[in-house]
Amino acid sequence: MANPIKIPKLGQSVESCIITQWFKKVGDNVKVGDILFSYETDKAAFDEEAKDEGVLLEIFYNDGDEVPVLTNVGVLGQVGESVDEFRDADQLKTESANEKEAEVQDNSEQRENVDAVEDNTISDTQVSGGKLKISPRAKALADKLGVYYANIKGTGPENRIIVRDIEEVAKSGRLTPHSAQVAEESGKIPGKTGTGLGGRILESDLTDGNVSASDEFEISKLSNVRKLIAKGMYNSLQNSAQLTHHMSADARNILGLRKTVKKLKIAGEISADITLNDMVCFAVIKALQKNPDANAHFLGDSIKKFKSVHLAFAVDTERGLMVPVVRNAERYTLEGLSARLKELADMAKKGSIDPDLINSEAASFTVSNLGAYGVEMFTPVINLPQAGILGVNTIINRPADLGNGTFGFVPFIGLSLTYDHRALDGGPATLFLRDIKIEIENFQTKL
Repeated sequence: MANPIKIPKLGQSVESCIITQWFKKVGDNVKVGDILFSYETDKAAFDEEAKDEGVLLEIFYNDGDEVPVLTNVGVLGQVGESVDEFRDADQLKTESANEKEAEVQDNSEQRENVDAVEDNTISDTQVSGGKLKISPRAKALADKLGVYYANIKGTGPENRIIVRDIEEVAKSGRLTPHSAQVAEESGKIPGKTGTGLGGRILESDLTDGNVSASDEFEISKLSNVRKLIAKGMYNSLQNSAQLTHHMSADARNILGLRKTVKKLKIAGEISADITLNDMVCFAVIKALQKNPDANAHFLGDSIKKFKSVHLAFAVDTERGLMVPVVRNAERYTLEGLSARLKELADMAKKGSIDPDLINSEAASFTVSNLGAYGVEMFTPVINLPQAGILGVNTIINRPADLGNGTFGFVPFIGLSLTYDHRALDGGPATLFLRDIKIEIENFQTKL
């Protein structure tokens, strides 16, 4: 009995996935547990294992296709079984459209080949490198459009240049009469694009042909994650009134606690390796409880204030920036929070995290720490619809009053709060940032 292969449902926030690679092909025998294909959401990657055994009868969607969840992407069964009942309506429409497109393409190629061999004649044109073959119609079109064709590789019979080749080159730019003459006399060839009016290729755009575009630069397509990150950042800046306040906190207390943690861990008295970032996050949670206006989502005509703190934190992974969230973060001890932060960071880096835990709507506030990179100040971008995000900077020693008229250098950690001015005014935002500073400077906890 034939069984469909579906894109699984991955939480409430994921509506579609992108198939990255099929590991089986049509006709392969499949056993339960075999990896059929890999796919990714906007943040995480997964492998889909076979739930049934049989022969892979059909694949409806290929590598790179974006597919809604719970959609049939293939069929497992026995040779000879029908797969039509598992095709989606949209898939049938797509196949029909592809067939028509292929038919049109075939007709187009036939017409081009007719153009190329019109009257069974070949036009041999003398150029600096010798003779090349070009159809009369292609040559006439090239002369009309000002296309330099000496370096074109023809796609017609016997590598003859045909109309289609000239039209393709014309899309990227045309030579001016002067640059065409210089190209003919010097043997230089035009670059991919022109800098003249309307993209026309000038003399300065000609090259000697020894340097290719690949030697000068490399163009690569954006990954799916990079596209979504770029889109999210752009939308955030375009659709909110963002403002950033900067403040510094005396870091002597948390640095001292960090030294204590290292000693206790070496002695085996504690298991968690609590970091400075863990401490800052712990302080932010306490400050958010005192400032509920910052622990909120701005929804256009209303503000959603959370009773619990759902703290998100930025994690740099090979696939791009991910921002997992610690739900109900106020319920954790410092040691418990540290363990949870590390657990989520590891899952994000492995690509095995629950998509619902990397959805910006699942968090009420975000912390982004660039201190380890030595960044002294930056402007973090809000993960909408959240009302704010805290940027944590590196620690810098600054002169300060130590009391009794004594001055010395004190380590200060930089804090950069970006907030949505539609949700928060400058005064409340500054008071919230000040409370974070106070919590860090007066950090106290039992280990």
